[in-house]
Amino acid sequence: MTVLLLALTAVLVGAVLQRVSGTGVGLVVAPVLSLLMGPGAGVLATNAATTCSGFLITLSVRKLVEWRHAAVLVAAAVPGIVAGAFVVRVVPAGWLQVAVGLVVLAGLAITKFSPATPYASRRATAVPAGVVGGFFNATAGVAAPAMVIYSRVTRWDQVRFVATMQPVFMGMGALSTASKLAAGVHFSLPVPAVVALAALVATVLAGIAVGTWLSHHLSKATAQRLAMGLAAAGGVVVVVCGALTLLAG
Repeated sequence: MTVLLLALTAVLVGAVLQRVSGTGVGLVVAPVLSLLMGPGAGVLATNAATTCSGFLITLSVRKLVEWRHAAVLVAAAVPGIVAGAFVVRVVPAGWLQVAVGLVVLAGLAITKFSPATPYASRRATAVPAGVVGGFFNATAGVAAPAMVIYSRVTRWDQVRFVATMQPVFMGMGALSTASKLAAGVHFSLPVPAVVALAALVATVLAGIAVGTWLSHHLSKATAQRLAMGLAAAGGVVVVVCGALTLLAG
C-alpha cells in the first residue's frame, strides 16, 4: 500500500506540472516508479499513467491540438515502441535501471542546455522524432526530451506544441503499455486493478485541477524548473540503485 501511495503522489506532482508546463508526468513519474517497482514494471506503470494523464489533459486543450500532426508522430512511434518493448523484456534489471536514469538525465540536459539548432521541416523530421520518442517512451517512460528537441528544430509554436503533445503522449503510452503486456512484461498491484485505475484517474483529475489553479499563479518557467529538478533527482537515485544492483550481483 505504501508503494501505491508513493506512486500516486508522484503521479499527482507530474500531472500538476504537465498541466502547467506541458510536460512532467513521464519525467517525474518514471524515475520514482522505476525505483519503487523495478525498471521494467516501473516504466510499464509510467506508460499507463501517461496514457491516462494525456487523455484527461487532452480534453481540456482539445481545441488547440493539431490532430493530423499528432497522428503522424504517434504512427511513427510504433517501430520505436516495438523495439523498446523487446529491450525491456531481455535486458537485465540492473542495466535497465541505469539506462532509465541516464536517459532521463541526458534528456533533461539536452532539453535545458542544448544550443539553438538549425531549422528543419516537419516533413523531414517528424518520422525520426516519432521513432526516437517511441523508443524512449517504451524503455524509459520519457518521450518528452525527443519531442522538445523536435519542437525546437521545427520552430513549433509553444502553445500548439503543449496541446498537441497530450494526445501524442496518450497514444505513445497506450501503445507502449499494450506492446509490453503482449511481450510478457507485467507488474503486481497491492490492490485490485479496478481500484488502482480509479485511484489513478482521481489523482490525475486532482492534478489537473491543482495545475489549472497554479497556472494562474505560477509562471511556466518556474514550473519547468521544478519539474527538471524533481526528475533529475529521481534519475540520479535510479542510476545509483541500478549501479548498486549490478555491484551486488
